[in-house]
Amino acid sequence: MQGLVIKSTGSWYEVLTDQGQTINCRIKGKFRTLDIKTTNPIAVGDQVELDQEPDQDTGIITNLHPRKNYIIRKSVNLSKQAQIIAANLDQAFLIITLASPRTSLGFIDRFLVTAEAYDIPAKLVFNKLDLFSDEGLEVLSEYQSIYENIGYPCYGVSALAGTHIDEVKELLKDKVTLVTGHSGVGKSTLINALLPGSGLKTGEISDWSDKGKHTTTFAEMFPLPFGGYLIDTPGIRELGVFDIEKQDLGPLFPEIRQLMSSCRFHNCRHINEPGCAILKALENDEIEISRYESYLSIYHGNETRS
Repeated sequence: MQGLVIKSTGSWYEVLTDQGQTINCRIKGKFRTLDIKTTNPIAVGDQVELDQEPDQDTGIITNLHPRKNYIIRKSVNLSKQAQIIAANLDQAFLIITLASPRTSLGFIDRFLVTAEAYDIPAKLVFNKLDLFSDEGLEVLSEYQSIYENIGYPCYGVSALAGTHIDEVKELLKDKVTLVTGHSGVGKSTLINALLPGSGLKTGEISDWSDKGKHTTTFAEMFPLPFGGYLIDTPGIRELGVFDIEKQDLGPLFPEIRQLMSSCRFHNCRHINEPGCAILKALENDEIEISRYESYLSIYHGNETRS
């Protein structure tokens, strides 16, 4: 049988077969799928082959079909390991809040670099519009302009109040979409608004840390009534960039990619080299300083949890 992995709980995987049956499956033996070291060889979104176990309702995954793409995150605490978040994506949404909890520009940039590295179109969704003061709306406008100017679509929503939810539905139609972000940014509330009746748990913000409490434990794929699938993921408190060589980093920033051919040296690091088109653009305010700081931070291997 063939099927689609719709939920991962660590050692077990829920597979929706081509016949419309959902089967809980294990993986066969030491199932290796990638040359890199990952904590999970199978991910939500994978197309697999499986055998149903005799006289049981369970199955065994025997083969993984080639992926068109996947997105992974590095474990900051386990620097040599990475987790495949999801596979075979049409797009990825990062849900962002400016407070309670705050999503930093550095975190946004690391997400975008990861999406670029694995060839996944990314969109930024700013949630909790219902809580914004006039000052907050100004900051939101500044954030959006940074990313819209380099080609990333940005959207403002209130999952709680239902503001602009129909616009998001149009973006999701007939696509496989990953939804991710910090714990507490309102992912589950947004999914409940998009899928009434899904009943995902929503959590409060921890008073002492201003961080969200985890309400989603495992990645899970939901069919959308208007076509497509939505993949919910556990909240990410830290996002380490994985398996990207220093010389490959520049092209993952669209504004650097656009200018780097004008640098004097073909192997320019864009740090202190003479004739660097990136440094010149930075001096002329043509590149956002926060984006360049993110480039340097990733280049030098600094990790961020904010």
